[in-house]
Amino acid sequence: MVSFLKKKAFWAFVITPLFSSYFLFFSNLSPDNPLIAKTLGIALLMAVWWISEAVPLAITALIPVAFFPLLGIMNGKDVSSTYFNHVIFLFIGGFLLALAMEKWNLHKRIALKILLWIGGSPARILFGFMLATAFLSMWISNTATAMMMVPIALSLLIKLEESLSKADAKNYSVALLLGVAYSASIGGMATLVGSPPNLSFARIFSIIFPEAPEIGFSDWLLFAFPLSLSLFLFTFGWLFFLYRPKEQKSTFSRDIFKNEYLALGKASFEEKSIFVLFTSMAFLWISRTGFVFGAFEIKGWESLFPYPEYINDGTVAIFISLFLFILPSKSKKGERILDQHIISKLPWSIVLLFGGGFALASGFTNSGLSLWIGEQVHWLHNFHPIVILFTVTLIVSFLTEMTSNTATTEMMLPILAGIAISIEINPLILMLPATFAASLAFMLPVATPPNAIIFGTNRIRVGQMVKTGFVLNFFAVILVTLFVYFYGKYMFDIDLNVFPEWAILKTK
Repeated sequence: MVSFLKKKAFWAFVITPLFSSYFLFFSNLSPDNPLIAKTLGIALLMAVWWISEAVPLAITALIPVAFFPLLGIMNGKDVSSTYFNHVIFLFIGGFLLALAMEKWNLHKRIALKILLWIGGSPARILFGFMLATAFLSMWISNTATAMMMVPIALSLLIKLEESLSKADAKNYSVALLLGVAYSASIGGMATLVGSPPNLSFARIFSIIFPEAPEIGFSDWLLFAFPLSLSLFLFTFGWLFFLYRPKEQKSTFSRDIFKNEYLALGKASFEEKSIFVLFTSMAFLWISRTGFVFGAFEIKGWESLFPYPEYINDGTVAIFISLFLFILPSKSKKGERILDQHIISKLPWSIVLLFGGGFALASGFTNSGLSLWIGEQVHWLHNFHPIVILFTVTLIVSFLTEMTSNTATTEMMLPILAGIAISIEINPLILMLPATFAASLAFMLPVATPPNAIIFGTNRIRVGQMVKTGFVLNFFAVILVTLFVYFYGKYMFDIDLNVFPEWAILKTK
């Protein structure tokens, strides 16, 4: 282990900076544009440090603030402004609501209510756990969801061990815990706020293609929810097929869920208030831009305002979250539902990681590196788009098994945008599957925090996770490929024979 760490440090702090220095000071990739080589040198350093985590991810994300102005890649004011934007405020607003749900136990009440409603047989209990986890992870942190669901699952497993054989109890525990981990990742795919890579895509896409139509919360939900649901159902079937009890009884007692629910007591004023704000935020996100079904159009509520183009999903997130600091608490006199101390619990490291990715994307675009990379792989136009799409999804899904999914997304999206421009294909065909693929990490404990949490129970072996996740990974890659290629073309009006005008503008 020590020798591995030494090798890791050697590559991160010696070899990589040397390679980066070569591109910064000696390389001549494009004689007419020296900024291309300089940006590549910085991108290489950030990529290795993000992958190896030799330096904290958030600190690596700050590299553009220091080096882009010094190297003439971007103005210091411009690069700094990329770290705070409407996507960041969308994340902050959504996370504040999630913290309020956790503080007042609303997330636990929702999960237990779902389990009481569905639970009974082994299949229904597994389905209930997975459904509760997936639903919560659509709105709150995947990590927080898994942390909350695992203790409930362990309590249930202790009870089930009294009525199942040792082998069945052991197998079923694997299904239940893997179901929690996998559902946390799958549910997060369904909404823009469900997983950091989704938000990274929304901002990077708008940075590189500012003339492109906005992909708002409702657009993402209409497109991603059916994909998430399909993968969820397959995952449930696969887990139950592999690990179902061989001598299953017809039903299990729901007492453990009932007792846990009763222990919460009656819903408090705070819980009711947060639930109203939660549903209001979701409704406002979904209905902001309206819906178009062929010739039939339903206008969104933003059209009621004199300047609808000024409003975005971040506006909604902050508007609703402000009420969390205004509404008084009835359980704790003199306090609000949330107070200023909650600000320290916001994941500022993720905010910086987002900003670093946005800054890197801006550097790729401003320097011309994105187009240069695309030109180097222009030969890809000889392949059918679905082959390219499948390859991108496969590479990203297995890369994210070993790296941060957010960092992976932010490294890959600017490159894929450049490739799309070079081979004159709609960039969404490559950027959307890469974003989804960043959430398809089902094989290793280190791949995602939910995987690590359930592995920490000591009830699952690495071999079991690899065996189960390998099949799931491949199915998910195929599903994402087909889904983006066929349904994506319909949802986002993608014509593979026409290069969109908003992307042509970037080539001038």
